[in-house]
Amino acid sequence: VQLQASGGGLVQAGGSLRLSCSASGRTPSTGRMAWFRQVPGKEREFVVAVRSNGASKRYADSVKGRFTISRDYDENTVYLQMNSLKPEDTAVYYCASGVDLLGTWTHSHLHGVYDYWGQGTQVTVSS
Repeated sequence: VQLQASGGGLVQAGGSLRLSCSASGRTPSTGRMAWFRQVPGKEREFVVAVRSNGASKRYADSVKGRFTISRDYDENTVYLQMNSLKPEDTAVYYCASGVDLLGTWTHSHLHGVYDYWGQGTQVTVSS
């Protein structure tokens, strides 16, 4: 499985960006998908996850009400719509995929439960 993240860029505070994560190869079409972000010198931080059925989503408190995750099963793509961006959202954003095992949703914020990672896309929010 290969994940390709795109859509990052430079935006002013209050602006919006939409990130995309396209999956190819032996795509886990029923897999759990997530976005994490990381700034230099800090741990990779959970942003949002969506279950294989798309019905359950989990957001970090820092992005609730501003970010929205969605998935297109036909295109094997996951999107992250980011609105009302803040300078503290500046980071490299990574998409991730993992098997959506029954009973593991409570761990969906942990990067260790994901098997595949994209290369990351830089998001920079200027003040």
